[in-house]
Amino acid sequence: MVKSLEEVRRPSLSYEQLERLCEVAEEAAREYISSRVPSRGIVDLQITVNTVDSEKLSLEVDVDLTLSPLLGGVDVKKLAEGAVEAAFEAAENYMREVSCHSTP
Repeated sequence: MVKSLEEVRRPSLSYEQLERLCEVAEEAAREYISSRVPSRGIVDLQITVNTVDSEKLSLEVDVDLTLSPLLGGVDVKKLAEGAVEAAFEAAENYMREVSCHSTP
């Protein structure tokens, strides 16, 4: 599941803030998944968060998830989509926080 977001208006972010934005998004996606399935049921989980900082900030979140066959009742696609949404919500909250702190 891959989703991209472009923020038109945003504060100028430092490298450290961009790095933290990616971390916040990844942590949120990971927490979303771990709150819904036991860790022993996760065969493979890869979360990639990338930003491109130009005139617009572009954020891309990719969640690749494989669950144990023993968790056959879990909709993997829906779980990955929920994790991506959680990542974007956390990223948006972080951006609001950064915007508030950078306002004179």
